[in-house]
Amino acid sequence: MGLRNHVKQHRARLDLTQAELGHRVGVRRQTILAIEKQQYAPSALLAFRLARALGMRADELFELDEEEGTDEE
Repeated sequence: MGLRNHVKQHRARLDLTQAELGHRVGVRRQTILAIEKQQYAPSALLAFRLARALGMRADELFELDEEEGTDEE
């Protein structure tokens, strides 16, 4: 099970650069890039900071990708 996000779409909606969003949430541009490319799953704290910076709830910005996972229950 993976974590999918809509960070790039909502960042673009607000006309923010990766660097600007990173500055707002206290991380480097490279971290935002990795999150947007689904290469890095942020901590819960960072997920909430990103959601707040983008004017939404964390569960709107991030979702579990059920198709990608293992059969852990």
